[in-house]
Amino acid sequence: MTLPTGEQYVLETSTSSGDLQATITAVAAAIRTLTINGIDLVPPYGDDQTPPSGAGIVLVPWPNRIRDGRWTHDGVEQQLAITEPKLNNAIHGLLRYTEYREVERDRDSVTLAATVYPQAGYPYLLQTAVTYELVSDGLRVTHHLENQGGEAAPFAVGTHPFVKIGGVPTEDLVLRLDAASHIEVDDRLLPTGEVPVDGTEWDFREGRRVGDVSLDDAFGELASDDGGIIEHTLTAPDGRTVSVWSEEEFAFVQVYTTREFPGEGGDVAIAVEPMTAPAEAFNSGRGLRWLDPGEAWQGTWGIRFNGFTAE
Repeated sequence: MTLPTGEQYVLETSTSSGDLQATITAVAAAIRTLTINGIDLVPPYGDDQTPPSGAGIVLVPWPNRIRDGRWTHDGVEQQLAITEPKLNNAIHGLLRYTEYREVERDRDSVTLAATVYPQAGYPYLLQTAVTYELVSDGLRVTHHLENQGGEAAPFAVGTHPFVKIGGVPTEDLVLRLDAASHIEVDDRLLPTGEVPVDGTEWDFREGRRVGDVSLDDAFGELASDDGGIIEHTLTAPDGRTVSVWSEEEFAFVQVYTTREFPGEGGDVAIAVEPMTAPAEAFNSGRGLRWLDPGEAWQGTWGIRFNGFTAE
């Protein structure tokens, strides 16, 4: 039987905190499950479902939205397919429904690859790959892109992980974002400006309860530690945490909340989404990167747990 998300890659390892397991799907190279000792670190969904709200999928060669699907380079207008008809935007790249192929697989890791072929609105040839690896404190994810075409190609990378701590209502978790600016948007969720978060409702640097906010918002000016790692954290009342971390390449983060995630019983589900560029990057140039022919790029992020003990 063929599943809506294709082949399921089950990864397993043992850690000092117990047994760590993940399920990665071939379609969109998505994270479908992640557990430590059976405790969910992402809200799971059935293998007979497509990823709800884009849960865990890879967003290439752009995350978020492009207004009217249009952008211009060297005086030539490009028209992408409109994949968000309600708001007339092109959203979340070109691989959302693509089946990735297996490149390498081990008990605790898998590398999947997919090609972005030249097409309407994106006349470039990109080879992409993503490696998921279970490590002692969570899941490490590394993206690799290479321009295999004959001219420079623009790109940005994003991901769409939802996170939780199983057994704890997500609405009771405290969200902390290391972000100093908030990207303001119009009614089509497209950027209109960027403002400091100081003294505003968008300041999450000291933490705010998830159930008290409703978000579909991007943030910038992300702070990193001395090792160049950015980290955004959800903390349970008992002190356990789950974090989404990234290298500085992922200089923006989108946070999205919904009470319509299947299986969550009306509780809030929250996505914390590392991005190398915000919405409209193909038009604004903000965070947009270009790869010359034969040039490659790599970036890493992950999901980290803390405070969990072996049974």
